[in-house]
Amino acid sequence: MQKKNGRILAVDDNEDILFALKLLLKSHVEVVKTESNPANIENILKSETFDVILLDMNFTKDAISGQEGFQYLQKILDIDPAAVVLFITAYGDVEKSVKAIKAGATDFILKPWQNEKILATISSAVKLRQSRNEVHDLKEKQHEMQSIMDQPFADFIGVSPAMQKVFNTIKKVAQTDANVLILGENGTGKELVARALHRNSVRNKEAFISVDLGALSETLFESELFGHVKGAFTDAKADRPGRFELAEQGTIFLDEIGNLSLPFQAKLLTVLERREVTRVGANKPKPIDIRLISATNMPLKDMAGQDEFRMDLLYRLNTVEIELPPLRERPEDIPVLAEHFLNIFSKKYKKTARVGKSALNKMLHYQWPGNVREFQHVLERAVILSEGPVLSEDDLQLSPPKSSSDGIELASYNLDEVERSIIEKVLRMNSGNISKAASELGLTRTSLYRRMEKYGL
Repeated sequence: MQKKNGRILAVDDNEDILFALKLLLKSHVEVVKTESNPANIENILKSETFDVILLDMNFTKDAISGQEGFQYLQKILDIDPAAVVLFITAYGDVEKSVKAIKAGATDFILKPWQNEKILATISSAVKLRQSRNEVHDLKEKQHEMQSIMDQPFADFIGVSPAMQKVFNTIKKVAQTDANVLILGENGTGKELVARALHRNSVRNKEAFISVDLGALSETLFESELFGHVKGAFTDAKADRPGRFELAEQGTIFLDEIGNLSLPFQAKLLTVLERREVTRVGANKPKPIDIRLISATNMPLKDMAGQDEFRMDLLYRLNTVEIELPPLRERPEDIPVLAEHFLNIFSKKYKKTARVGKSALNKMLHYQWPGNVREFQHVLERAVILSEGPVLSEDDLQLSPPKSSSDGIELASYNLDEVERSIIEKVLRMNSGNISKAASELGLTRTSLYRRMEKYGL
C-alpha cells in the first residue's frame, strides 16, 4: 500500500470542485483541507501548515482575468514565503501561466483535469516543499550551531597529580561512546573537560553542543532541547530544531544537570532510553545519534537517596565519572596557570606582564572559592590595571576571606541549619536580589530557589 504523503489546502468557490478534489486526493495524501471562501486563507495559514496549496485563479468578483487569484497568492507568500502554490483555472493560457509562475506560483493546472496528471503534479509539489523545508532546517541548524560554537573558552591545563589523573581518564574514555558525568565546583573547568572528550573522540568532526540547564527556564526546556514546530505555542513562528537535533552524530553537553526538576528528569530519561526526540507540537519522533556528557556541582547520589534526583537517570548519566579537584587542592598548578593566562592577556592588551614573588605567594595562600574562573578574572584585571611588567601582591584584587564579622553565628553544626543561616545572611546583604545572592553563594538562580523553597525562605 502506497504511503500517504503531504498536507493539502484546496481553495475554490465551487463546492463541487472541492468535493471532487477531496475525493481524489484523500487516498493519496495525509490531509486534505478545503475552503470555499478565500478570505479565510490568512486565518487558516496562521494556525496550520500545508505542503501544497491549490488555489483557484478566478473567484466571483472577476470571472476570467485571474486578478483575485494573484492577490490571494501574494497574501499566501507574505505569510509563508516558502509556500508551494498551484493555480487552478478553467481559463488557462500560456500568458497567464507564465505570469502566475513569475508571481510566485509553482505550477498551473487546468480544469477539467486529468486525474493522473494532477496527482503527479501534486506529488512533485509536495517533494518540492519538503526539500525546501530540509534546506530551511539545515540553514537553521547551521545558524544555531554557529551561535552556540562561537563561544570562547580557555585551554585546559594542569601539572598536578590530580589533574594528570583527569587527563588519563579523558584519554581512556574519549574514544568510546560512554556517557560521562563530570563533577566539580563552579569554575573548575567542567565544560573544558567535556570539550576535551569531544575533541579526542571519533565524533570530533561533528558538533559540540553545550546547554546550561541552570539558565534554562522550565517553560523553554522542551522547546530548547527537543525543538518545536510552527504554531506549537504563541512565539513559535517557524519550525526550529532543538539542541539534541543540532548535536546529531556529535556531542551534547548538559551542564548543571542537578538543577532539573523531577518531571523534566523523566522527559530526559525517556529521550536517552529511546534515543529519539519529539518536537513540541509534533507527533512524529526523530531518532538521534549523540554522545552525552553532563556535569554538575551538586551531590547527585545524595539527592537520589533523598528522592530529589532519579536514580535510573543517574545510572544513565554516569557510566564514567570524572571529578575535578578545586584549585585550592592543587596549588602546584597555580604557577603554570598564571604563566598561561598572562601570555594570553599580555597579547590581548599589548602589555608585558609576569608574576612577582609576592603575587605568587599571595595566590598560593588564597582559597580561590571561584576556582580557575576566578583565577583567570583576577589575572586579567591585574594585567589591565598594573603599571609595571611585574605583578605584585597589590595588583591582585582578591575577595577578603569570610569571617565571623559577617554576622553569621552558628547555633549548631547541623549542615541544613548552617546552610539556611548562610543563605538568609547573603540574601539580606544583597537586599533580596536573587541573582547577586546566587553568584556570591556559587549557585545558579535555580539552585538557590530550590534551597529557599526547601528552607521556607
